[in-house]
Amino acid sequence: MQNTPVSSLVGEEYEVEVGPVAHGGHCIARTEAGRVLFVRHALPGERVVARVTEGEETSRFLRADAITILDPSKDRVEAPCPFAGPGKCGGCDWQHAKPGAQRRLKGEVIAEQLLRLAGLTPEEAGWDGTVMPAEGDKLPQGEVPQWRTRVQYAIDADGQAGLRKHRSHEVEVIDHCMIAAPGVSELGIEKRDWENMASVEAIAASGSNDRQVILTPKPGGRLPLVELDKPVSVLRVDEKDGGVHRVHGRAFVRERADDRTYRVGNGGFWQVHPKAAQTLMLAVMQGLTPRKGETALDLYCGVGLFAGAIADRVGEQGAVLGIESGKRAVEDARHNLAGFPRVRIEQGKVEAVLPRTGITEVDLIVLDPPRAGAGKQTVHHLAGLGARRIAYVACDPAALARDLAYFADRGYKVRTLRAFDLFPMTHHVECVAILEPAEKGR
Repeated sequence: MQNTPVSSLVGEEYEVEVGPVAHGGHCIARTEAGRVLFVRHALPGERVVARVTEGEETSRFLRADAITILDPSKDRVEAPCPFAGPGKCGGCDWQHAKPGAQRRLKGEVIAEQLLRLAGLTPEEAGWDGTVMPAEGDKLPQGEVPQWRTRVQYAIDADGQAGLRKHRSHEVEVIDHCMIAAPGVSELGIEKRDWENMASVEAIAASGSNDRQVILTPKPGGRLPLVELDKPVSVLRVDEKDGGVHRVHGRAFVRERADDRTYRVGNGGFWQVHPKAAQTLMLAVMQGLTPRKGETALDLYCGVGLFAGAIADRVGEQGAVLGIESGKRAVEDARHNLAGFPRVRIEQGKVEAVLPRTGITEVDLIVLDPPRAGAGKQTVHHLAGLGARRIAYVACDPAALARDLAYFADRGYKVRTLRAFDLFPMTHHVECVAILEPAEKGR
């Protein structure tokens, strides 16, 4: 018996009224037949012609691009970047929206996820509904914040640098990224030939003048002699073990936050927006209000940003335990926090290490999990430690909302929530939620 072939709808066009924004950088629309479209490059309330980019007759929904704007929103602007738009670079989702509109859209997504996944209204989450811009990001129309201190360039078959198209391995060759920080742009990555390279990551530390490129060769590709427009350290990714190895220069960059210098090695994690680390650190400290002598956990601690800030505030009688899975990040955290004898950093996955510590109670917890969130098992363990305050730093509102629901199941409520636009022009947003035991009053 032969299977009936499934008919692709890629390339089909529909004239639709665009509905609300959804999580992921697109809006929801429906065809006259009721088929759901996830439409990029559109804004709520617009009437557009949408061309399908992914989907078949049997798909639950179709992905599409708005290729013609029949009735534009008042929030629409001409995308400043020539590489933004249907079928082009996938890095920016909202180049076609005014900055204030971008923040409103992100706020609507947060509110929708909180209600749908955690059953919380903004008021119940202690949130005023606003998404705050980072300091210095309010610019005249047509100007774009140059915030991205780390850019991963893909290399095409001809050795030219570019960025991936949306949900694609195809490379959009570019001559300049508008949201790249000046320290990245000045390296001139786009101007040179990267034959035999699969990708080139450029890092421009915001806490120092350190510049770094990390090269990932194609299988069997030889490393080029790197001569860029500014002094730069060079690292390479080993094709066998995936490890990052120094070629020349420092194996780390130096970043600054809370009047302290942090070493970040081998392309390890540090917030991408120049103001992000300081902004989030202050939001966490203001929410936790650490007191002298308290004990704290810093989970998914990276190179020790929050652990250092808490240790500084709980003093010599306090204690902080950080847990981080990355080996190099743990080495950096131990180096960065060597001045705090009451700080300990353990390596491993949080869900594996935390039960082994034997810790049964703690005063404060900060967690900054990866995009997938902490998950039910970890949340339930944390809720059993009796912390008076928990700070949850989240880069994904859906994962945050799911975990807040798990915390609520175990007796913790959200005291306050703040949202920050630390990824302008994209759909990403950062949140800081402060939780406390539900029996406590606000």
